[in-house]
Amino acid sequence: MRSRRLLILTILALAAAGGVRAQSVVGDTVMVLPFENTSAMPEFNWVGESFAASLSELLRVPTLAVVSNDERKILQQRFRVPPSTLPSLATALKLARERGVTMLVSGRYNIVPAQGDTAATVTVTVKIIRVNEGRFLSETIDGRQVTRDINLTDALGNLQSVQGQIAYQILYQRDKNLAYSQNDLITAANKVPGRAFEAYIKGLLTNLAEVRENYLKNALRLYADGGGEGVYAAAALELGHLYLAQRKLGDAAAAFESVINAFQQCRDAARAASKAQQCSEDDYAEAAFYDGLIMLQQGSFERSLGILRPLAEDLKLTSVYNAIGVISVQGGRAEKKNPARAAGLINDGVDMLRRAADSLPDDPNIRFNLAASLFFSGNMDEAVTHLRTAIVANPKDGDAYFLLAKALESLKDPLASEMDNQARQYLTTGNRYAVLEREWQRSKTLNEIPLRVEQPTRKDFVAVILSRKQGSVAVQPQVTETERLIAQARQLVKAGQDDEAMQVLRRILSSEPMSAESYLLLGKLHLRRGDVDQAISSFKTAIFWDNRQVEAHVSLGRIYVDRGDCQQAKNYAASAAAIDPNDSDVAGLQRLTDRCSK
Repeated sequence: MRSRRLLILTILALAAAGGVRAQSVVGDTVMVLPFENTSAMPEFNWVGESFAASLSELLRVPTLAVVSNDERKILQQRFRVPPSTLPSLATALKLARERGVTMLVSGRYNIVPAQGDTAATVTVTVKIIRVNEGRFLSETIDGRQVTRDINLTDALGNLQSVQGQIAYQILYQRDKNLAYSQNDLITAANKVPGRAFEAYIKGLLTNLAEVRENYLKNALRLYADGGGEGVYAAAALELGHLYLAQRKLGDAAAAFESVINAFQQCRDAARAASKAQQCSEDDYAEAAFYDGLIMLQQGSFERSLGILRPLAEDLKLTSVYNAIGVISVQGGRAEKKNPARAAGLINDGVDMLRRAADSLPDDPNIRFNLAASLFFSGNMDEAVTHLRTAIVANPKDGDAYFLLAKALESLKDPLASEMDNQARQYLTTGNRYAVLEREWQRSKTLNEIPLRVEQPTRKDFVAVILSRKQGSVAVQPQVTETERLIAQARQLVKAGQDDEAMQVLRRILSSEPMSAESYLLLGKLHLRRGDVDQAISSFKTAIFWDNRQVEAHVSLGRIYVDRGDCQQAKNYAASAAAIDPNDSDVAGLQRLTDRCSK
């Protein structure tokens, strides 16, 4: 699907030439729903999904932000509507308002099967809803506001041409001064050969693994036979995920690598022709991430790093930083012939894991990875600090206790024996403590302690990618999604709905790791739950990203008063007073610190 973007972006370049006229149109955000099949023939349900997929690509013009078909499915799942289910209009409006959508496209279609020499036909009716106003889109004709449905009938074999016509009419109703023609959009709609497109959509709709595999393989073959450029990246990506779910890692890697290679070839061709890059970046990022994790699982550290490193700066995702850090450290641990290279790989991994921990300081696996990597690099003092934090997050983490005991032992700290006892308590399964201790005594190595990389679900990874991209979309709502979510989190915290608030905050921080107010609210939740150490960490992170967060200073001051650490409490009282000396909470903290010191 996304491979047709090459032509679409060419059209957008033409649109940019007419930018003066385009600027007169108010920016909108549009979402396309799957169309409703009214033919009572479920074998044609794929047509409805194809409208959502195709129109979501074709409507991408400079003044119109489009919610991708992938994101629409994620929104549906959040509202517990299966992606293959058509949401009701009421639910669709809720989805639209959740995402800040201003235009909602819905439709229905009827199929008349082929009879004799007459080809099968499709009749489509499309409605455009102005979400904020709660009305259908209207246009001015002869000085009157007229609401018109889009109605088309054509041979089913011309489905993609119909979709191009519908996309044009939606855009034309919204703005009469278009810089491109209906034929431009019809050509873009037919970028993927029709039979390959049909097989791909049918593959998306079935839950039967074997059937899906056959459809996707057919889509790839039909795309190549039909003269499609490169590889049908969307179909290859789906096939890769299907194999990954079945643990067919070799097949999954091959499918993902075909997407990566197609992207690289497209990019190289664009550079050679001195053209702007017009390649499937979303497909490439997703394929590369999962292919990199497969290489890690197979112990191919060099290949894994080569695949993932290009993503690090482009995506700036915590999960990528964590994965690259782990791969680099594991590669260093596996390097036996070149000590200097081993040390360099471990140090590089530590640097990447620091970035991951800075982005998501409360993630216990990332904190453990950073601590263990510092241990392996010989930095025992800092390793101890992070191991303690990891244990606070996961008090039954036997591996963390074992590492902490050995680090404290090297520092001749008397607490080492106590931590060693904790390790014995939590490493009983499979006599694990004895296995680790035996290796340590023999070689001072701990190869049996692995670092931790969780493979995120596809929807979680795609959601983060999409949320990252929203910041670069030319057309933005007045209130950003992050601001809306923070306001929602504030209300939930105020209402005492801690679990719901925590979910919203995690969602914000997955895409906005520098959101100081989110860490402030997270600290309040931890404190309310009695997780004082985690509250301290969150409040300090809030201050790190925004030193003007007076509530974080006050909260930390109160915590240290309760702990009897009067000097720390005074420091935070002073920093809070420097921000807002007239704040009543600041004055209250100052009184507490005065009594604390007496």
